[in-house]
Amino acid sequence: MADALRAQRLRRIDLGKVTGGGWFATVLCAGFDSRVNARANRMRWPRGQRRYDLAVVRELVGLCPMPLRVETETGTTELTATLVAVGNTPCYGGGIPVCPDADAADGLFDLTVVGEVTRRDLVRVLPSLRTGRHVEHPAVCTLRAQRVRLGGENGWLAYADGEPQARLPLSMRCVPGALTVVGS
Repeated sequence: MADALRAQRLRRIDLGKVTGGGWFATVLCAGFDSRVNARANRMRWPRGQRRYDLAVVRELVGLCPMPLRVETETGTTELTATLVAVGNTPCYGGGIPVCPDADAADGLFDLTVVGEVTRRDLVRVLPSLRTGRHVEHPAVCTLRAQRVRLGGENGWLAYADGEPQARLPLSMRCVPGALTVVGS
């Protein structure tokens, strides 16, 4: 880091801006993964990664895909969905590449939408999140957009960079080059 600062190796990256809300650098998610995050945040035991593992199991019990509307500058998609992730970067949650092709300097979000799946299918999709191969599952669709509005009658709470944002509906935009970072 010190060498990069001395050499002034700086680069600009995009940020996501939630309309009427905050900024995010990595991923905004809603649905199953945000419910897991909320549950893990409420739990006091166990500590560490096991807390999230237990939260996943607990949320699988109540899995209920809900209506989701995804609006971008190129169109609207309405479906029954399990989760949606709007990625400025590929990874969230300890390095999980939920939006494996996202690039923080291209001026666009990458969206990963997991449609209606059973518990069994979701258990099959979740491990493939670690490799980015989940995008090959037939219930998963991907999109790219500069502006996104998420809605639907689902009551989902969105999380961005691991922090609660707002309940859907909400809108966001990718702001190109909004942050200067030190790096190669």
